[in-house]
Amino acid sequence: MHSSQPPGRAGAHAAPEVPGRRVELAAEEAWELLGSVRLGRIVFTRHALPAVRPVDHLLDAGDIIIRPDDGATLTALMGVQEGAGVVVAYEADTIDPETHAGWSVVATGYASAVTDPAELERYEHVLRSWGDGTFSGAIRITPGLVTGFRLY
Repeated sequence: MHSSQPPGRAGAHAAPEVPGRRVELAAEEAWELLGSVRLGRIVFTRHALPAVRPVDHLLDAGDIIIRPDDGATLTALMGVQEGAGVVVAYEADTIDPETHAGWSVVATGYASAVTDPAELERYEHVLRSWGDGTFSGAIRITPGLVTGFRLY
């Protein structure tokens, strides 16, 4: 597992820091920040409506691996034919509630079920549960676009 920038991810160059500003991040920095936290939110479609769930994540070989704890989320994400993937967004951030300084990163790409038994066993032990602790599987998000910004 690593948090290095996946190849081919484009992004803007960061401008000099100015208090009270929003500055776009280069894709490499956005990816590094995403790897610096464990909690994020997956945005997906459930019954033709947007849905958001908090999940634990890790970065692995240019992909984001999450552990959905409820069967409904897993079912919604995997409700398409094997291998086709589902378009999702994944967001993580760290923003100070008092100063509003911090950062936010959004990765957009395709989600698919992790099916390799060895990978599933490894992810079960390293991804924290948000629900009852029952491991129902893991989802691999292969990002096509990683963007973000800093708030000063």
